[in-house]
Amino acid sequence: MRRDFLNAGRAFPELEPWALEWKARIGTLYYLNALRLEHWNPKRPLSEQSEAFHEHHEALKEALQLMHEEATQRVASDTAEGQSGDATDRQGPGSAPATPVSKSAQAKQKKVLASLLAHWPGLTVFVEHPQTPMDNNLGENAIRTPVNGRKNYYGSGSIWSAEFAAMLFSILQTLVLWGINPRRWLMCYLQACADHGGKAPSDIAAFLPWSMDEGPRAERIRPYPPTAPPTEPLPLHDSS
Repeated sequence: MRRDFLNAGRAFPELEPWALEWKARIGTLYYLNALRLEHWNPKRPLSEQSEAFHEHHEALKEALQLMHEEATQRVASDTAEGQSGDATDRQGPGSAPATPVSKSAQAKQKKVLASLLAHWPGLTVFVEHPQTPMDNNLGENAIRTPVNGRKNYYGSGSIWSAEFAAMLFSILQTLVLWGINPRRWLMCYLQACADHGGKAPSDIAAFLPWSMDEGPRAERIRPYPPTAPPTEPLPLHDSS
């Protein structure tokens, strides 16, 4: 949602102060949540948290409630005056006067706020469940490598290859999360397949990170030794 507000401010200069205000308000939510988590005891239910936790918890809920009320009022407005209001109402409390907002900018503003309200239940899960992150940055970072790869090899040429790629991405990312070197693990697994007549081993427990013994796990954590380049000198060619 933060990105939506910023994109609106870039697309319509008259919405920039409004977008930056909402950006600051979202930053305040992160700040209040961080203060709350400093006092959170994951072993206790929400109702049994400390007084300091509840103080920041209530401040967080109040900030969210104000945002929800403002978005609801603006989306519910039917007239241009109700959507934009006067300069102070358009930009938020304490903002500098702004230039008039065009019809297109008003529509964009309303669209962003409508999206905020539509996604509100999911966006606020973290309030009653402090163990839940406020955003999906961790998930996006986890798939960054496959996304970068997709840009280089232009996706998959068939359904089966897309399914195969998704399966490998899942396997390799699981290995990375367990601290296992994917190349060393693949070499061990493929060797086991070769020893089994070109078929998958009948028992794959030895290759599952959560069930393999400490010895094999330690062996597969080590980086795979790089192959040294050839040491033979390259032939000299007559440039004449």
